[in-house]
Amino acid sequence: MRVLFVAQQIDYEPQGIMHLSSALKAAGHQVELAVGAHQDPVEVAREFEPDVAAYSVITGSQRYYFDLNQRLKAGVLQQTGRQVFGVFGGPHPTFFPEMAQEPGVDAICRGEGEDAMVDLVNGLAGGGVEAVLGLENWSFQQNGDVVTNPVRPYVEDLDSLPFPDRALVYERDPIAAKGKIKHFLTGRGCPYNCSYCFNHALSEIYRGKGTRFRQRSVDNVIDEVCWVRDHYPLEFVVFVDDTFVLSKEWLAEFAEKYPRRVQQDGRPLPFFCNTRANLVTAEQVRLLKEAGCHCVSMGIEAANDQIRNGLLKRRMSREQILEASRLIRDGGLALTTTNMIGLPTSTLEDDLDTLQLNIQARPAYAHVFIFQPYPRTELGEFTREQDWMVGTFDDIGEVAWDHSVLEFDETHKRGLAVLQRFFAIGVEWPRLVPLIKRLMAVPDNPVFWLLNKGWKGWAIKNRVHPVKLSLREMVETAWHFLRIKS
Repeated sequence: MRVLFVAQQIDYEPQGIMHLSSALKAAGHQVELAVGAHQDPVEVAREFEPDVAAYSVITGSQRYYFDLNQRLKAGVLQQTGRQVFGVFGGPHPTFFPEMAQEPGVDAICRGEGEDAMVDLVNGLAGGGVEAVLGLENWSFQQNGDVVTNPVRPYVEDLDSLPFPDRALVYERDPIAAKGKIKHFLTGRGCPYNCSYCFNHALSEIYRGKGTRFRQRSVDNVIDEVCWVRDHYPLEFVVFVDDTFVLSKEWLAEFAEKYPRRVQQDGRPLPFFCNTRANLVTAEQVRLLKEAGCHCVSMGIEAANDQIRNGLLKRRMSREQILEASRLIRDGGLALTTTNMIGLPTSTLEDDLDTLQLNIQARPAYAHVFIFQPYPRTELGEFTREQDWMVGTFDDIGEVAWDHSVLEFDETHKRGLAVLQRFFAIGVEWPRLVPLIKRLMAVPDNPVFWLLNKGWKGWAIKNRVHPVKLSLREMVETAWHFLRIKS
């Protein structure tokens, strides 16, 4: 069977699609990828003639994929007379299996998809649609109703999965292939219950179906890094796990093995990872440094204690955040932070306080996002139930800093938009904060966007992911990211 994955854009390697592709290829199927930012997926489909078209969907992108799926199926049908089976997976379909009622949607995959996708494609090859209607993880429309089958247990042994299929992406995106920074995933799941995250909602779907957080063995992770190093340019590793450091024993083993095994011409291979303020200790920082870590990201999210701990359920104090920041900096690691503004119940003064807390934390770069109430998360449902939202979840933007969909007046929304542009600049140069406050009364404009992008690009290039790039590489990279929605 031929399976075509379709992505609107790729800013870094899509781990989910690459894992699904590996599983399908191991089962003997052909796989192709179309990236909307680089080519017309309909034309790719006409050339490839897929049996199955698969879309990984986040909230905010579903309408794009619904429309594209119908055009793609019509294009292939017109050219070849063949019907394409359209399947949707990812965070949004997982919580909205009723998407199966949308025109052109043949099936919805909920949760982890490797075994589910292989079973579906095998079933379609062997017996057609009737053979797959009872498969675990899948939802179908039958006689006007959506039938949702239970999910299978979590994949407990992540080492049993093949490495993600990077060639699938790199063949379609030469910039990613040539890039010296590559992304890796060491585990799945998260044990925490932050109210704005989908992990707690996913755990309800999988209740009684296995361990919520699972981690690959140290050797398995390093084997993948070494394989990528041997086949593609690689000078910096980004571990994209929500929280990289949960097990002290795992980290100690990693710190002993990684710098010894992962070398290039005798030079260490630096990396980036995520942590939480309430987990940071001097010992953890020491081990990360010994392993070769260059930069750590940590969520501050909000300065106000009631918002951070009551609303967001972060369960950490202001003092813990500042102490963790100090330990990271004193340990010789660069620090980045993540933050949210425009939260329900918050004021612009609260958001400016978050800026001030970041100034105290002194990160190398401070990321900030305008809050989006993602459906089926605790905070998303609270936002909807308390009438904080304008419109519906379909109005949520495709990027986290696009706009606020909350019931703020126009003055508040204008202030949020401008603060998002200048947040990181204010953290770097605190003396500009009074000017930023005045600019928050001014409509957002392209100059503000350019200043934001310019500072972010410089800081990420020189502080967070410091790799040497030629002038040509810098131009190609800049053009790549300007073409995608970010």
